[in-house]
Amino acid sequence: MNNVHKLTEGAVLLAIFAVLLLISLYLPVISVVSTFFLALPFIMFAAKNSRMMAMAFMTGGILLSLIIGSIMGIFIALIFGVTGTVIGICIRENKGRASSFIAGTLVFLAALLLQYAAAVALFDFNFIKKSIGMMEESLETSKGVLEGFGQNADKAIEQLTAGLKMLETLTPSLFVMTSVISVFIIQLISFPIAKRFGIKIEGFKPFRELNLPKSILWYYLVTIIASFLFNPAEGSYWFMALVNVAFILQIFMVIQGLSLIFFFSHLKGWPKAVPVLAAVFTFLMPFLLYIVRILGIIDLGFDLRQRLGKK
Repeated sequence: MNNVHKLTEGAVLLAIFAVLLLISLYLPVISVVSTFFLALPFIMFAAKNSRMMAMAFMTGGILLSLIIGSIMGIFIALIFGVTGTVIGICIRENKGRASSFIAGTLVFLAALLLQYAAAVALFDFNFIKKSIGMMEESLETSKGVLEGFGQNADKAIEQLTAGLKMLETLTPSLFVMTSVISVFIIQLISFPIAKRFGIKIEGFKPFRELNLPKSILWYYLVTIIASFLFNPAEGSYWFMALVNVAFILQIFMVIQGLSLIFFFSHLKGWPKAVPVLAAVFTFLMPFLLYIVRILGIIDLGFDLRQRLGKK
């Protein structure tokens, strides 16, 4: 009887996955939201069943995606199916929400990179280079239009072109950030629904209690020093490596700085809207990113929140 219940539950969840996949593939506007729900059936099934059953369910989902959406459907099912299954297994084995987030992010990143490599190797399709190429063509067109009106746009075009080159250099970091943000959204929308169906999920600690390892600060300093000492040529392997490592570590410093702001606000008893607005304006106004990053560096280097707490 128990096996019949599991099969029924699996069939229902696969049907839900099929509907979500159809929406994600054929309804462009709604797909922006529905795509992040694709991992939910896999999370729910894996959280309640053994690893073997979870793998069988994931295989069924991938085969179903082949019938529904051909190659594109398989790509989507692989990313969200594998990620959801790993998160669900972590929940079932009580590994904690942070562990499920890290594991899910790593799996999402691996699946993303493998599919990117497959698209380049098998179909000779590099969507990043193609997108950048289209933006460069658009810039040239804009330059011609402005020159037609007697406007000199050389300096602005040069700055935008340099920005596009930097965007290409930061491709590895963008993959990482995409994975982190995607898994965060998946957990944000999936966990409340899973809890309603009786799945026990450990909650995150308050953001104000987040304190990154001090070793990250040392990595950041070593990266900056290495950049000055070696000064690698633009476009070289070492240039790309240092730029991407520095970018990711800077994001960590910003997160540490925002955590400090939330901690200070809680310490002062300010309304919760204050640190939230501070976080929003930090990303809307680029100059604030530098200030918040410096706060993060000071907090890591000098235990600033511990000193504030004592006072």
